[in-house]
Amino acid sequence: MAGKNSGPVKLRRGTSGGGRWPWLRPLAIWLGLPALVLAGLLFTAVVIEAQQLPGFGDLKSSQSGQTIVVRARDGTELVSLGPSYGRWMAYGEIPEVMKQAIVSTEDRRFREHIGLDPIGIARSLMVRVTSGHWRQGGSTITQQLARTVFLNNNRTFNRKAREALIAMALEYRFSKDEILELYLNKVYFGGGAYGIDAAARKFFGHSAAQLSLPEAAIIAGLVKAPSHFSPTADAQAAKDRAHVVLTVMADAGAISSEEVASANLDAVHLAPEGKQNSVRYFTDWALPQLDTLVPDNTQPIEVWTTLDPKMQQAATDAVAQNAPAGAQGALLSLDTDGGVLAMVGGTDYVTSNYNRATQAQRQPGSAWKLFVYLAALEAGVKPDDPVVDQPVTIDGWSPRNSGGKYAGKIDVRTAFAYSKNTVAAQLGQQVGFQTVADMAKRFGISTAVAINPSMVLGTNDVRLIELTRAFSEVSARGTSVEPYGITKVVTPDGRVLYQRQQSQGQTLVAPFVAAGITDLLQTAVNIGTGKAAQIGRPVAGKTGTTTSSKDGWFLGFSSGITTGVWMGRDDAKAIPGLAGGTAPARAFAQYMKLAVAGRPVEQFDTQLKLPEWQLEPDDEANGGGGSYYYTDDQGNLVSAGPHGTASGEPAGTRGAQLPAGAPPAAANDDFLNQATGNDRPPPKFKKIPGF
Repeated sequence: MAGKNSGPVKLRRGTSGGGRWPWLRPLAIWLGLPALVLAGLLFTAVVIEAQQLPGFGDLKSSQSGQTIVVRARDGTELVSLGPSYGRWMAYGEIPEVMKQAIVSTEDRRFREHIGLDPIGIARSLMVRVTSGHWRQGGSTITQQLARTVFLNNNRTFNRKAREALIAMALEYRFSKDEILELYLNKVYFGGGAYGIDAAARKFFGHSAAQLSLPEAAIIAGLVKAPSHFSPTADAQAAKDRAHVVLTVMADAGAISSEEVASANLDAVHLAPEGKQNSVRYFTDWALPQLDTLVPDNTQPIEVWTTLDPKMQQAATDAVAQNAPAGAQGALLSLDTDGGVLAMVGGTDYVTSNYNRATQAQRQPGSAWKLFVYLAALEAGVKPDDPVVDQPVTIDGWSPRNSGGKYAGKIDVRTAFAYSKNTVAAQLGQQVGFQTVADMAKRFGISTAVAINPSMVLGTNDVRLIELTRAFSEVSARGTSVEPYGITKVVTPDGRVLYQRQQSQGQTLVAPFVAAGITDLLQTAVNIGTGKAAQIGRPVAGKTGTTTSSKDGWFLGFSSGITTGVWMGRDDAKAIPGLAGGTAPARAFAQYMKLAVAGRPVEQFDTQLKLPEWQLEPDDEANGGGGSYYYTDDQGNLVSAGPHGTASGEPAGTRGAQLPAGAPPAAANDDFLNQATGNDRPPPKFKKIPGF
């Protein structure tokens, strides 16, 4: 007997046979099919990429990093920079704490993903959305290995896509243990060390097989920022980062909290740093320029530079032997064309690799008066012109001379030689403080310049390299000079990748202005504040001392070499007795005696060959008709005559007398035609057939 529920089963509407959303199945099919096709294409691409990868043995023998040999101007090797590799550590030889430290900090899900970690990527995207910045990456250990071995660090979409494909191919081709072995033997840990064995030997003086937990934590912490967390650069930063690594390891379950507590980071002994010399100040400044000179180059290269080894040693000795106790010093020396002959950025590179010759910004004191007097000379002031050294007040500011004494009526040359502040203030007011600032910018000063009366005494910060450049441009008779350190870059087989071309300097000031300032600078050394810089041959230079003797400067030139010296404390505290004319001038003299020894003695060109418009009598040059002038094709200044006639007029017509009481004549037609170019014959055009 059939039950009550026997018979055909009727499906209720909306329960099955299509469900409540009948469109869901077609949608799933339409979405699923493309996804399957894409997955198939991706898998095919991964397999093809994996087949093209080198074998495990080939990857073991390949090296990362670029070897750079830096040579002096005479071809001798200054320093060799490049990768340092220790012994290859097989997976079974690597201490477990080292593996755990790397995996915990760099890729906790290393054993679970296929080269890409979707969870890590999602976490990175969430941080990007919430913070507005990329604060953490989603790169796995495998991706980092792909980047280290096959790619670069460019943050482009194409590079990231390529990195992802190679990472999945590595996972397809090699086991997790092999990938981790490759990674730990190839990743960069700073200081030129590639791989954990090279890092262990560099930082701790022993093999990676002997790494302790604290040492492994320090090495693992370096991957994030090798230069910032380097134990040799900042031991405390390295320990702080290592403590973070230990905490992360405990959180990942790799070690216990007791092991974290017992890991004494302060007991870690660092290997002594290898001997460094002051040449590294120069290479630290010059080598980053390779990114511009030979971009995208990864092959070994030789870099030929302008540095002179003997001059570099002399500069190092001059700074070390003359800098006051507790003070730092810097010296920069430029050849006639701007080539760096010597660069010392501090008293000891090992203690501090901060380059005070190129990076530090300090007040120049009276050395800034170079620009005040350049502006004054350009405006028509002459070295023999009378000035009055007396108390002055400008916009509520009252400068005082060193010692509080005033000389009364003197000339410009004497005021400069003895660095009279009141005269500099008057000249600055006369030509305009903006004009002084513009002159400084014209001569290569790139730091900010405040426009106020006290700026004439050097209250704006400058860099030694820029101020030395300005003095070298005076030495070059007012022509621009560009400091440089690299002359050519070649491959080991001699192929030239870069060759510096001689550049034509631009005229910054007229020759008579350069001659005038050279006259003043020479007097400052002969009888003025820079007497300690004398070397037995002509020297032109200027001292600089800031308030409370916080900074001392001397900058000058002789026989085609321009040298600048700065001394002071990094914390800008006063140094009793420090002045530009003492330790800095003595260091300048000690260095320059050796630097110029092989060069002929050169006499300075201090003859003021003034342009014709400045040779007119004052009452005529300042007359109503004297304001007309123009420049010729060569850029030379051509002036109207005293009554509006062009300075190039025939002698018989120059200075023609006007009727008594008549107003000055305007510029005549000949002068205006010359000024506007209307006196030139019309250009001849070649006839084109058909037109």
